[in-house]
Amino acid sequence: MKRALVLLIAAIGTAGATGPAPTTTALDFTLNTACPPGFEKTNAGVCELRTLYQFYDSLENRGLGGTRTSLPPHRDGFTPRQIDLGRYLFFDPVLSGDGTLSCASCHDPAFGLSDGRARSIGIHGTDAGRAAPTLWNVAFLKRFFWDARANSLEAQAAGPLYSPIEMGNTPTQLLASLNGNATYRRLFHETFPQHFPGEHSSITEQQVFTALTAFQTSLVSLNSRYDRYVHGYDAALTDKEIEGLNVFRSFVARCSECHTPPLFTNEQIAVIGMPEPDGRVFDVGAETILNSPKLKGGFKVPTLRNIARTAPYSHSGAFADLRGVVQFYNKGRGNAVPKDMQLYLHWHISDPKLTDAEVDRIVDFLGALTDETFLPQQPARVPSGLAPTKRGE
Repeated sequence: MKRALVLLIAAIGTAGATGPAPTTTALDFTLNTACPPGFEKTNAGVCELRTLYQFYDSLENRGLGGTRTSLPPHRDGFTPRQIDLGRYLFFDPVLSGDGTLSCASCHDPAFGLSDGRARSIGIHGTDAGRAAPTLWNVAFLKRFFWDARANSLEAQAAGPLYSPIEMGNTPTQLLASLNGNATYRRLFHETFPQHFPGEHSSITEQQVFTALTAFQTSLVSLNSRYDRYVHGYDAALTDKEIEGLNVFRSFVARCSECHTPPLFTNEQIAVIGMPEPDGRVFDVGAETILNSPKLKGGFKVPTLRNIARTAPYSHSGAFADLRGVVQFYNKGRGNAVPKDMQLYLHWHISDPKLTDAEVDRIVDFLGALTDETFLPQQPARVPSGLAPTKRGE
């Protein structure tokens, strides 16, 4: 039965993948009318996610690392054109103030939808201050940025676009660039016909945010070897990885209390005393955003999905590899807190005293969370005529 369900979901994804690919000639761009893999086009013409986790309705084991638990509510219901227009925008450096950076410059598919840097590099080579979080499974999230300062993908979009140390654009320049481009005007008209009552109607900021949101909600990673194990294929994980899963879920290590399956985050803000690299001023995190001294040094719990692809780790890239991160937790409460600084450390951060073998097994297990089956395809050309950019380009 489980094998039949796997094949059913795979068939749905394959059906979406066989739709017409965008044509990227110099003068003509065609938006996809089929849903991305993993989504089904409904009679209403919108794309809805299909996943085996929809067959589970148990929530009771979620905080204990239970495997067959349902997913939280998620965003979908966008049209294929909205998703594909968002894909073009995501890779188009026209969104930056000087035409050199795109969203993919910090969220590159080749680097786990992050950028492989300790801290991202913004416009004019500026240190953006924090690492770029992965965008995998953002459709399920309710909080965005390390300090949780945005509560929707639309609100999140404005942050990097208009930050003077990230993409360095302004609303006026962004809309002037897009409205001054005949191809983008046509594509937005096709995508949002109800909002273009006449040929002189203009692209709006909200339409840009909607398209970017639509594309990002298609970035779903739920078919790792771990997921296949959860759905009944025991041979999907090695013996060492299963050992690592059991340590991860244990009341000694307690990893799953914050990195809760199946998303491997609970989205809470946690103060864990994460160190800063040498020479870096201590980052107070969510304290400023939420005006709460108790959240000094607090950051949103990141997902562990595709974690093996997104080194270095933490908000400031303090750890070069996964073993270093696990060892940090294993050293116990407050081991990296600066002297004379009081932090209200998260209650469950303890001193697990894991053996070297147990640390290694957790690292082994984390590697089984890799799934880039639905990695987005970078367009060969973008409507602005600029060269599509990714990390380092």
